[in-house]
Amino acid sequence: MKNNKKGFTLIEMLIVITIIGILSALILVGLSSFRMRGRDARRIADVRQAQNGLEIYYTKNLKYPTVAAGSPASRWTELTTTLTGAGIGLTQIPQDPLAPDSSYDYKDGNSQQNYVIAVTLEDGDNSSLKNDMDGSIFGINCDDPAYCVQF
Repeated sequence: MKNNKKGFTLIEMLIVITIIGILSALILVGLSSFRMRGRDARRIADVRQAQNGLEIYYTKNLKYPTVAAGSPASRWTELTTTLTGAGIGLTQIPQDPLAPDSSYDYKDGNSQQNYVIAVTLEDGDNSSLKNDMDGSIFGINCDDPAYCVQF
């Protein structure tokens, strides 16, 4: 008797499914670092956009906005409300890609002639951290992995 059955055995199917599962897990792990770096690049671009808004505000008011003490999220929300309601053409200010779990921070100097913006980067080895401000600025901890710009 000749057996002409075509197809795969259960064992062969399980091996193929296992291999596909392992390969997809490796790909997902590799992609997470790309997503992390992408979010960090967006954070740095968001800082520049917020700086542009602050400079427009300064040009109109000859001072930077003041925010009340509180959490970073509440200070950033207050800054957003101030800038979007200032009549300078801004309709929104960027938020952290992982908001509300993470937030940008803003603090003005006592003279309202300077400020600091801080964002926490996910990649502590990001090359942008070599060119930012470090230490405590206006009460904000700017040590790495915080990316801070001061004006």
